Amino acid sequence: MTKAISVRLDDDAQQALRMLEATGLSRSEAIRSSLLASAQRMRRRHEVARQAAALEADEADRAEMVAVASLMASMRAAG
Repeated sequence: MTKAISVRLDDDAQQALRMLEATGLSRSEAIRSSLLASAQRMRRRHEVARQAAALEADEADRAEMVAVASLMASMRAAG
């Protein structure tokens, strides 16, 4: 089911919409694809943050990171 909405665009948003329309997209296609892309980026950011928090909470992973950092530091000092 589709639903019509109306929005007020500022100058920056109007310019962005014109750029998208210049690629051959219709106004509706440009707006829909932009909304979907923005939502996807947000989902990815949340997923990356969730994964980073899980890794940070993992004691074994943190110990491994410290060991790798120590190894890298010793390699730099030796060189």
